[in-house]
Amino acid sequence: MNKSCVIQSSTLAAVVGVLFSLNAMAEPNMSHDAYKAEKSRIESEYKVDKARCDSLAGNAEDICEAEVKGKKEVAEADLEARYKPSKENRYKTRIAKAEADYKVAKERCDDLSGNAKEVCLKEAKAAEAAAKADAKKES
Repeated sequence: MNKSCVIQSSTLAAVVGVLFSLNAMAEPNMSHDAYKAEKSRIESEYKVDKARCDSLAGNAEDICEAEVKGKKEVAEADLEARYKPSKENRYKTRIAKAEADYKVAKERCDDLSGNAKEVCLKEAKAAEAAAKADAKKES
């Protein structure tokens, strides 16, 4: 695993952590204007991050794009949970995170071959299943 992948993974984890902590501190009633502004910010950030991925090549670009898309999907789910707080929306946020992590892990497995790739994919799928089960328990 190269250094930029590790940095991108830790950045994604930090962003997700911040989003979850913001969720805990969020106002109970987000205004529609604040919601639209945040949605626009998420979209703008996604475009900037995606453009950064275009400078990469091969599987590194695929991994970057999976990370960026996952970050956007988690941020959107979290925004929805803050705008319309409910158990279901918090659950959707946790599922979005599990699915985003799986997609990134799956892309990382593409760097491998043979048995190592098969094991990597099985581990990624098992981690996703565990995260989804935890999300369901927390609901």
